[in-house]
Amino acid sequence: MDILTYTLKWSEVILRWGHVLFAILWVGNSFLFNYLDNKLNKKITSKDVDGEGYLMHSGFFYKLTRLKTSPASMYLKQLVIFKWQSYLTFVTGILLLFVIYYYNAGVLMVDKRVLVISPTAAILYSVLSLFVSWIIYDFLCKSELIKNDFLFVSTMIVLLTVLSFGLTKVFGPKFAFLSVGLIIGTNMFANVFTVIIPNQMNIINSSKRSKKFDRSLSLAAKQRSIHNNYSTFLVLFIMLSGHYNFLVYHKYNWLILVLIGIISGLARHYFNLRGRNIHRLNILYTSIVALIILAAIIFIFKS
Repeated sequence: MDILTYTLKWSEVILRWGHVLFAILWVGNSFLFNYLDNKLNKKITSKDVDGEGYLMHSGFFYKLTRLKTSPASMYLKQLVIFKWQSYLTFVTGILLLFVIYYYNAGVLMVDKRVLVISPTAAILYSVLSLFVSWIIYDFLCKSELIKNDFLFVSTMIVLLTVLSFGLTKVFGPKFAFLSVGLIIGTNMFANVFTVIIPNQMNIINSSKRSKKFDRSLSLAAKQRSIHNNYSTFLVLFIMLSGHYNFLVYHKYNWLILVLIGIISGLARHYFNLRGRNIHRLNILYTSIVALIILAAIIFIFKS
């Protein structure tokens, strides 16, 4: 093994390790803050307090307060902004994409049984899919469609179906599978980088001048955060797809991926509702039964 190959192998190990670690931190933050928002007691009489809650961890009690107005300027300097988990998850993921797949595009991306294309063309298609998917998603988030949850979610399912099916007609099965996760993960990062963090910085800057801040910025950031929250289960499933080739290389792998996305979204919805003390066990049972039925159908109709 030459020095370049050996260096790339170690780079892959470190990047994979870091990618998983940062993803755990990012997903953990997402789950925690969405849970806190749902659990906070909103029946507060104070004009400055939007919600309160109490936690216990490692033998200590914690009091949490969500404010309607900004804290004193001296506290703004102590703010902890959760962004690096997202940034580093994305950066390590992109580096892995280059080190593993783009570097070996002719072997790991191109499958001549699917489509005869050059490695360079495969890389260009991959990069293009990231940009186009984000542009479409961001446009829909800024359109009137976002005001109707059912129509927006239905549109996302249709787009996921088109995306999954289309990618299996361009790339080999494994990279097509991973590309869906790469696109969703990129959209999640872009939500943080282009909407959530900029909005938060605008809020902080306006708070330095006045105690009042634009609540619409908070709501827009929260909306994108919720989208990320619902996407996590599917992205994690795809991240682990290297461990279940019988699904990745199935004849209808694109459809399996879409159905897993719907099932995981249902499961995530149950836990989000549960955080608001709304116990809809029928949603959880539906997702479990749907997964069992899907597994049975895959077994019956083996590729």
